[in-house]
Amino acid sequence: MRPFASGQLLADGQNVPGFGGAPVWLVVIKVVAVFAFLVVMTLFAIVFERKVVGRMQNRIGPNRTGPWGTLQALADGIKLAFKEEIIPLLADKPVYFLAPIISATPAFLAFSVIPFGPEVSIFGHHTMLQLTDFGTGALVVFACSSLGVYGIVLSGWASGSTYPLLGGLRSAAQMISYEVAMGLSLVAVFLYSGTMSTSGIVGEQQRIWHALPLCVSFIIYAIAIVGETNRAPFDLPEAESELVGGFHTEYSSFKFAMFFLAEYINMITASAMAATLFLGGWRAPWPLSLNSGFNHGWWPMLWFTIKVIIGIFVFVWLRGTLPRMRYDQFMHLGWKVLLPINLVWILAVATMKILGDRGWPSWKSVVIVVVPVLIILLFVFWAQEAAATRKRALAVLEHDQQVRLGPTFPTPPMNLVVPSPRRLAPRAATPVEVGVTAGRAATEVDGDEDD
Repeated sequence: MRPFASGQLLADGQNVPGFGGAPVWLVVIKVVAVFAFLVVMTLFAIVFERKVVGRMQNRIGPNRTGPWGTLQALADGIKLAFKEEIIPLLADKPVYFLAPIISATPAFLAFSVIPFGPEVSIFGHHTMLQLTDFGTGALVVFACSSLGVYGIVLSGWASGSTYPLLGGLRSAAQMISYEVAMGLSLVAVFLYSGTMSTSGIVGEQQRIWHALPLCVSFIIYAIAIVGETNRAPFDLPEAESELVGGFHTEYSSFKFAMFFLAEYINMITASAMAATLFLGGWRAPWPLSLNSGFNHGWWPMLWFTIKVIIGIFVFVWLRGTLPRMRYDQFMHLGWKVLLPINLVWILAVATMKILGDRGWPSWKSVVIVVVPVLIILLFVFWAQEAAATRKRALAVLEHDQQVRLGPTFPTPPMNLVVPSPRRLAPRAATPVEVGVTAGRAATEVDGDEDD
């Protein structure tokens, strides 16, 4: 990668057009537009999540604030901003104040390299619908997601409380574990497209979206970003049953709103990155893509927004349907399932790339490489499932043997309907009860004599 005199960059032998020599006013317009898009999408995502989950649970959802409850997210934001702020006595105040900022700032920054559309005309100036891009633009999103970990970890440590500290440690282990899987899934995209520029990756999907030839990477990325954004069923740093609220338990008012905002912006960024890497970016879906007019002008921004909303819906769908996983299951999935599959798949993609460079047709390389890899992965999963089934069968057999042989030690009767032996045996009367009974008998005799 080497710089041009005009400020543009050369990535993998190809320059990235439309980003050099832009006037300051145009850059300011783009920054404000990206910020406004994220804020509006966050408000939409909050109401959308409540509506969708309410629909799934046969509830109405928010319907009071604004028409059809559409202003509920704005009311929540105003409420959080004006609530009383409580700072723990043992908190490390400088870090306590900086942690929400460190968590929210990278979430906004990651969207700077996401392409919204192709080149358009803004007040007579032709520019790309993207804030900026360079040869390693996709790695910016990866780096920003890594920086967000610091805000969560520091917030748990600076609170001076046990539960936030445990939530922060959980979040650090979780994000580091699933960042590995997410990064390896990006490697396959870089190998296949031949560039790390986000606009270049979108340009490589003109013929076919990456979600089809790189289906394994797409599935792994979709799983990894759910763990990376701390969303259900991977919201273990915020597990109410163990850690109350997790790393942000001791936060309130506007600082809690910053964590709330960072979570939803990370969800929007993850959906936008999935659309950029695997779903054609701003390109229109088939059959609309057959008409070239739908991929020019301002139409692509509509297709990009729809893809982002579909990604948000998947996040909400997972939250409304799947229960929270155990922590050991979660780590087992990240290190022992996603990581080995990713490594094998990267070797397969590299082999297909080499065969394609040597002139092999794409269908032939796919048949020779992908089909054996999928067969091997299916065989491994079948072997693991068969081993787990045998283990469960042995456990059931051992339990049946223990039940058939009976206990080797005395146990109390389990049938609670049987009366106690103490109630069945006659109880000897106490001297007081004997005296009371004799007095009653004497009184009855005297009464009979008077009659």
